[in-house]
Amino acid sequence: MDLQTKALHVGYDKDSSGAMAVPIYQTTAYEFRDAQHAANLFALKELGFIYTRLNNPTTDVFEKRFASLEGGAAAIATSSGMSAIFYAIANAAAAGDNILCAKQLYGGSLTLNTHTLKRFGIEARYFDVHDMNALESLIDDKTKVIFFESLTNPSIDVADIEAITKIANKHGILTVVDNTVATPAICRPFEFGADVTVHSASKYTTGQGLAIGGILVERNDLVEKLRANPRYAHFNEPDVSYHGLVYVDVPLPPFTLRTRLSLLRDLGAVVSPFNSWLFIQGIETLSLRMREHSKNALALAEFLESHPSVKKVNYPGLKSNINYKNAQKYFEDGLCSGLLSFEVGSLEEAVKIVNATKIYSLVVNIGDSKSIITHPASTTHQQLNEDELKACGVPSGLIRISCGLESAKDLIEDMKQALES
Repeated sequence: MDLQTKALHVGYDKDSSGAMAVPIYQTTAYEFRDAQHAANLFALKELGFIYTRLNNPTTDVFEKRFASLEGGAAAIATSSGMSAIFYAIANAAAAGDNILCAKQLYGGSLTLNTHTLKRFGIEARYFDVHDMNALESLIDDKTKVIFFESLTNPSIDVADIEAITKIANKHGILTVVDNTVATPAICRPFEFGADVTVHSASKYTTGQGLAIGGILVERNDLVEKLRANPRYAHFNEPDVSYHGLVYVDVPLPPFTLRTRLSLLRDLGAVVSPFNSWLFIQGIETLSLRMREHSKNALALAEFLESHPSVKKVNYPGLKSNINYKNAQKYFEDGLCSGLLSFEVGSLEEAVKIVNATKIYSLVVNIGDSKSIITHPASTTHQQLNEDELKACGVPSGLIRISCGLESAKDLIEDMKQALES
């Protein structure tokens, strides 16, 4: 089944009403047939719905449909993209462990990994997505995750997914790829050896800035990497918090199962059924929208590259870009999503341009149907000092654009007048 067909049909068998649209099951709990049925559900002897903090019929469709787009085995929907990232890391690492993170990350991810996880006793070590030798030198027996973005925000780098996953597999380490910006419509990291993907569904999945949510997807046959792997003893030993369950021995995808039964159960960062329903609507048009976003972004990038006020344009669809080769390898039909960034001479100049645009909205979001402009150094990456900004590819004169679905001609004309005002 092709991607667009999956986006419309997977995960939903019409109920007795014959409803074409997936129903919104806006409920907290579910009635059991009898006491034995309840006991069987909690013991995993039967599969079904228990409580919406654990699972929900609407969310179940969203999870199955999104997992099918990624080519994965199963998914867990969460209340935000950040909670999906936290669950992916917390499901693999514990106090005393370390994770390897790309320097080129979203500002919120950098803060989570550097500061918040440190309070949990998890150390973050950073590597450049273009330097595989440096990556391997950071690995030790306490390394539990290699975390990176397929298409980075806002530096707009394309990671060499195959090279990173090869190193990870050599050492038996899980890879977690944030695929938010590329989406499965353009890039499917499992095809290149990744283990887990995470997304902010608040971005391109919803497509109109309507809802906050996230999702975590596990690849097929991940159990074989976890089984008897000394790095992940907690998947191979009885879980005393769940009847002594051994996750690698259950005939269900183990990474998402443990996320649901341990982290979702105990921490509760669960998506609402209504938001899951909104994400399902977005999935139906995701592949169509990503083509238009990509088309607009390339046209704008080509204009910016030719403008004398612009020092540098970051967009992997440009043949002059350092990431062009990786983009052609990892991205469907050469599409490169709607996110781009460009540099001007100073922070003051960048702020002037941002304030002068008329069509672009000054918003700290991406993936909307309307075009968005952001100055990362003063907003999403404000917590970083000058050296840290440069290290993650966010100089003070950088402007980030999320190209929407307006006319490319209008977007270019508005940017031209802002640059020249």
